[in-house]
Amino acid sequence: MIDIKAKIHDSFAVEFKVGFVADGERGSDFAINTWIFLPNSLDINPATYGKEDFYRDVKSNVRFITPVFPLGAVAAGDAVPLRHLRRALSALAAGPSRERAADYEYHIKMYSAIVKSAMREAVYAVEDGEVAQVAAERCERFAEDVRCVVGAYREARQLIEVPAVSEELRHMYSFGDEYMSHLAESFSFRILERLERFRGASGTDEAACRVRALLRDEAAYRRSRGYVSVTPDDPQGNRRLVYRHNVLKKYVSSDLYIKLDKKQDGKAVRQIYYSIAAGIAMVFATVVAFVFQRRFGNFSGPLFVALVVSYMLKDRIKDLTRYYFAHRLGSRYFDNKADINIKEQPVGWLKEGMDFITDGRVPPEVLELRGRTPLLEAENRIFDEKIILYRKLVYIDGQELARYDEYRLSGINDILRLHLNRFTLKMDDPQTPLHRLRDDGSVEVVYTDRIYYINFVMQFRYGGSVEYKRFRLVVTRNGILGIEEMN
Repeated sequence: MIDIKAKIHDSFAVEFKVGFVADGERGSDFAINTWIFLPNSLDINPATYGKEDFYRDVKSNVRFITPVFPLGAVAAGDAVPLRHLRRALSALAAGPSRERAADYEYHIKMYSAIVKSAMREAVYAVEDGEVAQVAAERCERFAEDVRCVVGAYREARQLIEVPAVSEELRHMYSFGDEYMSHLAESFSFRILERLERFRGASGTDEAACRVRALLRDEAAYRRSRGYVSVTPDDPQGNRRLVYRHNVLKKYVSSDLYIKLDKKQDGKAVRQIYYSIAAGIAMVFATVVAFVFQRRFGNFSGPLFVALVVSYMLKDRIKDLTRYYFAHRLGSRYFDNKADINIKEQPVGWLKEGMDFITDGRVPPEVLELRGRTPLLEAENRIFDEKIILYRKLVYIDGQELARYDEYRLSGINDILRLHLNRFTLKMDDPQTPLHRLRDDGSVEVVYTDRIYYINFVMQFRYGGSVEYKRFRLVVTRNGILGIEEMN
């Protein structure tokens, strides 16, 4: 199964989060083809924007999907995350070793990552509540579950309060503690913002009070532990706070992210084809030499001229043949390939490739989904849209993934972030004046955004099924204004 979510990451970057869920009984192949339709006026084409530029603008983070637990089930009773955490802490306290320290750090990170995912889903449930009473109940449950989850983590700290556990290892535990306190705060503020629309409704004021109490208790706890907090009159401290939270986030997520060592795909095959190209050129040069030598002799002027000309043409033939083979290989092979591993154990691979293509190479269903208006079709006959095809192929071995039994990993998330700074270089001014005549005869000037549309049509193939999605990005020279999912 494939799932996708699109969002604006910042003013100049759009993010597509694609989830690949593996079949637990067999290998799973996933394919995504993305056609990016660019206005001609952006001057993005093969001459100005090569593969190297594209891969510099694309940031792809591949990570395992966080194991899913409801927030109330993370630490309640004999919950799996808490049980794994306590086991790792007890083992470390009994006799620290490099292997036990690594297991201890891993379960701190996993518990924190699971808590983040569970909190986020609980907040989504509150935000999706259209009835005040339902939203209030979910809000109260969130506050109660958060106290339980972070409280269980803090209570487990006593397991490592022994002389055998070094201060450095205890710091790792504090990192998870501080990170979860930050999560509790940020998600609680989101809930309070959501509850504002139900202000005055039955039960919502009491629910909001419980969330505020949670915020106050977390603020007091952070002060007692010496964790940094927001201070209105300390800009430098707040900057350090943002930096620290980003570092903590990366630290906690690090065991879920997959380090990709990308290599050129089909390198050996390319070299074979290029050798064939060199051979074809050499055959041409040798035949010319034999023919002229037989006709004009070994040391003649015509033979000398023929050898020089054949040498010149030989290089051109070799380059043209190489170009032909490279073009033919482009549809079969990808630019890069990377292995997907868990603790050095291969569980799959990933390939990606990028090319500029013409309308004639775009499937009809993709062009139909692109939905060009009659005006755009007329313009396209003169100033054609430029089309980038970004291909990605993923294979996950479901059986190998299932062997990792501490947590059931269902698949991977491929987080693709495309930075658009180069795309905006040749855009016009972000605002343009419009004029209208008022009733009194005076002229009014109205400034409006000068927008450009960048369309993404994505094809997902899994098993025998094929699905399509289209997203339209609204952009000005000052950055992205919005993203729309088109039906």
